[in-house]
Amino acid sequence: MNIAEKLIVINVLIFILDGLSTALLGYSVSQWFHLPKGFMDFFGQPWSLVTYSFFHGGLGHIFWNMLMLYFTGRIFLNLFDAQRFINVYFLGVIIGGLVFLLSYNVFPTLLNTNTALIGASAGVTAVLIFICAYIPDQEVRVIFFNVKLWYIGVFFVLIDLVQIPIGGNIGGRLAHLGGAFLGYVYARQLLKGKDIGSGFAKVWEAIAQLFKPKEKKAPMKTVYRKNASKKSAAEYDKEARQRKIDTILDKISKSGYESLSKEEKDFLFKAGKED
Repeated sequence: MNIAEKLIVINVLIFILDGLSTALLGYSVSQWFHLPKGFMDFFGQPWSLVTYSFFHGGLGHIFWNMLMLYFTGRIFLNLFDAQRFINVYFLGVIIGGLVFLLSYNVFPTLLNTNTALIGASAGVTAVLIFICAYIPDQEVRVIFFNVKLWYIGVFFVLIDLVQIPIGGNIGGRLAHLGGAFLGYVYARQLLKGKDIGSGFAKVWEAIAQLFKPKEKKAPMKTVYRKNASKKSAAEYDKEARQRKIDTILDKISKSGYESLSKEEKDFLFKAGKED
């Protein structure tokens, strides 16, 4: 599975376990992982700035978030690797959470319907707006029509903006907009050759290293290489295809997606669908 699909599995498992724990214990332990509205409560559980994104309020909530994560993840991972996806997704979660905290404490009477923030929406929105800003003119199929990605991005942002004055989940809407802002800025800066998530990637790698088991040195042994001439034609074709994909991705990282020719763009999207 790719990183987006792994996140979907983790979210679904946590949703099921949260429901079971509530049914068996009579109360939910997940409150320790929700992002609280008050700064003092937040300082008591700072991990909630990330963990809130793994909890959802109902079946409809998690279904639509995971559906959007699946489709946006496929497009994103056709262009970039898993680490950049993690950068955009979790930075969107963090920025969305911070916007919720700040908004709740600046406008407490406006947002008094929210008690805590949960859901992956800020991270999902960050990924969606990232691809809409990075390849705005790329068309995708929506039911019976082809629609440019930037139209879709504007549509979702307008939905959140329009519903804020109406009321109901205002804190969640503001968190979505925080994620959208991160996704847009990240994409536009990347097109200029600047990766604003590089620092976050280093922190993520440092944390991952803490949980990796230390590798034991294997004893020396003789390895005999197979005769290269015995490779099948299919293996040669696969290697050549991979080299072409690597070359295109390298070109994107150096000059941006728009530097690709139409043939290279078509090849990259076809390769993503075949994988």
